[in-house]
Formats: sequence, C-alpha cells, structure tokens
Amino acid sequence: MARPLLRDDIWTEIMPLLPPSPPRPKGGRRPIENQAALTGILFVLRSGIPLEMLPAEMGCGCWMSCWRRLRDFQAAGVWGRLPQGLLERLPAAGEIDWRRASLDSASVPAKNGALPPARTRRTGARRTRTATSSPMPSARRSASAWGGGTPHDSVTMAPTLDASPALRKGRRGRPRRRPEKLHADKAYDARPRRHECRARGIVPRIARRGIDSSERLGRHRWVVERAHSWFNRFRRLPVRYERRADIYEAFTSLAATLTTLNQIKRFC
Repeated sequence: MARPLLRDDIWTEIMPLLPPSPPRPKGGRRPIENQAALTGILFVLRSGIPLEMLPAEMGCGCWMSCWRRLRDFQAAGVWGRLPQGLLERLPAAGEIDWRRASLDSASVPAKNGALPPARTRRTGARRTRTATSSPMPSARRSASAWGGGTPHDSVTMAPTLDASPALRKGRRGRPRRRPEKLHADKAYDARPRRHECRARGIVPRIARRGIDSSERLGRHRWVVERAHSWFNRFRRLPVRYERRADIYEAFTSLAATLTTLNQIKRFC
C-alpha cells in the first residue's frame, strides 16, 4: 500500500500555523479543505508535474485552488515558520554542531523567465541561483538566499549567513546563529568574502586558487552537496517553472520542512 503524501506528522506541524479561513458572508461554493489542498501541493512538489495536470481523481480540487492556497500560505508566512520551528528541536538533542559549516550554491534554470518578488517589471535573467548552506554531519539545518542569474555565486554568501536561523539550546541562554568556521570552495576565494565572514565572527576556511588542492575540498564540504541532493529529490525544484519568486520559495521551504522532519525522526 502506498504511503500517504500528507503524513500525520507533517499535518501536525502545519495545522497550528495555518491562518483562519476568511469569512464568506455571501455564501458561495465551499472551498476545499486544507488537507486536500496540501496533498495536491505535495504531489506536485514530489512528482514535478505542472499544477494544471493535477489528477482530479486525487480529490484535491482544481489546480488553481491548490495554487492559491500555496500563495496565501506563503504570504501568511506559514512556509517560512515551519522549518524554524522544527530546527529548534535539534539543539536540545545535541544535533547542532556549531564548530563548522559548509557553503555552496546551485544554479536552477528558469524555463519561463523569472519575475522579481514585487512583480513590478520583467527581468531579463533566464536563470535563478539559490545558495544553500549546510553545517557539518551532526548539524541538521540549512539556510538559503536568492539571487539572479547574472551575479557571481559568491555574492550570495552574506545573505545566506544572515538567513541562518537563530536557535536556542533549552529555555535559557541567548540564541545562536553563527558557526565558528565556514568552509567554501574556490568560487568564494575573494577578499570581500573573507571580510564578510570575519565581520560576523566566523573564521573563513575558503579554498585558495592555485594553492589548495581540489581533491581535499570534500573533507568538510560533502554535507552541503548532500543537502543539494536531498532538495533535488523533489522533482519540482531542479527546474524552476514558476515565474514568481514567492511561489518557488514556497516550494523550497516546504521541501526544507520535509527534509528536516526526516532528520528529526532519525536523531530526536
């Protein structure tokens, strides 16, 4: 028997964050349930099919209803708060290692072009880059920042470091968001990148061009490559079909939530 797309543990985490349904004083057709819409969204995220091809036999309503629910939950901050709430469970279990982190970026082709978040104008960029940081083996967290297809990958280093969530170990003490060291490949070998790390109290461990051998870079960087592999399992993410940045970010945040849940089940 196939496993359900919307597992009980996923629904338990999402349900408290959902905004209340808007009032309908004039009546009208009853909207589909949140569980049905989320099932359709998860099916699209995992399978990679267009929303317009969502099978009616699944009982998820029309594809536009699922798209609107995805958009509305993103605007309400649901997808952004989900990974943060899950990650707060890891420090208490000793699964966050602040000694070092690893950084890398991935280029995602935007088949239909990409609109800026405000949707004020059309951008000429045909690709969008996401930079994802993932700490070392005992740390199960990630952060991401977004940029257009034209800038260099290293430009997203500072936004990625700033996007790393602050986590608190237990009920006391100040939350922490910075690792002690940051490992990156030769693409980040630039003086401004090292300055950005030191300005945040992080020791840069960036491979130097013409000096450090590429054969030893994987010693501390394999975790971020593993994180990219986890995200690529969600077939909707390797190729961006959404022109709106908020919709693609919603899919990415939901994928991060599912990945974090799997790690919590293993280590907590």
